[in-house]
Amino acid sequence: MLKKTILVLALVLSAGALLFAGGQKEPKALTKMTFITPRGTLEVMDDYNLWVAIEMGYFKELGLDVVMEGGPGEAFAPTKFVDQKQADVGYPSPGILTSSVDTGMDVIMVYEMMIDQVFGFAVRKDSPIKSLKDFPGKTISVWDVGWQAIIDPILIEAGIDPKSITYVAVGPQWGQAVSQGKADIALTWLALAPQWDAVGLGLRYFKGEDFSKMPANGYCARKSDLKDPAKKALIVKFLKGTSMGIHFARHNPRAAAQIVYSKFAGIREQMKPVLALNSMQELHWGYTAGVRKGQGYGWFEVNGWKTYLDVISKLGQTKRLLTLEETITNELVKEANNFDHARVERDAKNFKLADEWKNVPVTGNW
Repeated sequence: MLKKTILVLALVLSAGALLFAGGQKEPKALTKMTFITPRGTLEVMDDYNLWVAIEMGYFKELGLDVVMEGGPGEAFAPTKFVDQKQADVGYPSPGILTSSVDTGMDVIMVYEMMIDQVFGFAVRKDSPIKSLKDFPGKTISVWDVGWQAIIDPILIEAGIDPKSITYVAVGPQWGQAVSQGKADIALTWLALAPQWDAVGLGLRYFKGEDFSKMPANGYCARKSDLKDPAKKALIVKFLKGTSMGIHFARHNPRAAAQIVYSKFAGIREQMKPVLALNSMQELHWGYTAGVRKGQGYGWFEVNGWKTYLDVISKLGQTKRLLTLEETITNELVKEANNFDHARVERDAKNFKLADEWKNVPVTGNW
């Protein structure tokens, strides 16, 4: 009886070995990587590139288990959490990044999401404020007082003394504060206007791309990780998955928007598919700027950064003039774009859309 049991067990094990030898791969262990946003929420269209990479299995193929964290909404969370090893990749604005580098945090921006200015401002539709020249003496509502590091350089660029502005920190309802007359101006960014319009805040917008040449948000990682070949390889894999997600959206924007829209009841309650796609497109155009310039996803335009570093140094926002080398790097961009573009394009083309998405109009350039 014992011999028969051993024989059966051997046959089972042999069959299992033949099964894997026949083409099915043993599942490999995934490395956990945590991404943290600066917004305090994940229920937005902004991170569509990461959700696509998760949904389509790109991160898993690269050996990554990407965990998405909305963050606490505190301005420095994207750099602080990375520096303290509570997250691996953050999404800071230039102001938050540079202030963090200046204080000695172990962070550097490794992937430029937005070459052009992503930030802007919003006022009530009946506001007497007609241009940025009318800002002095007014109040600007923000989620967190740390957002001043984002806004002050933009004001300086526009010829406005930041000391003429009063900041009002009101938490996640900073847009509503302007709508309700509790502040004059709200900080905004691309993709936010469609969301605020959807809930009826009744605001008028000044888009940063119309008055600013400064750089915008990107993904940061630990500088020390770039010196460790194994950790550096993981960051590259994360950025490669990011690039694949953006490329997917270029070839099927409806599919990318549907993937995010279907995940979050909050988005579905707030806006219809057409508005969700419009919100995503505002950011997508910025996410693809590097490709349009022939440099690839995630590429840094260094001249804009040089100007920015000079401005914040003169402003006193950093104690010294930071160097490009300690602030940003294009070192990982080439490899982050080294993926099978044709395969991703096929994935996008073959993605099955839900009925409600099939006829959503796709406008603008992708």
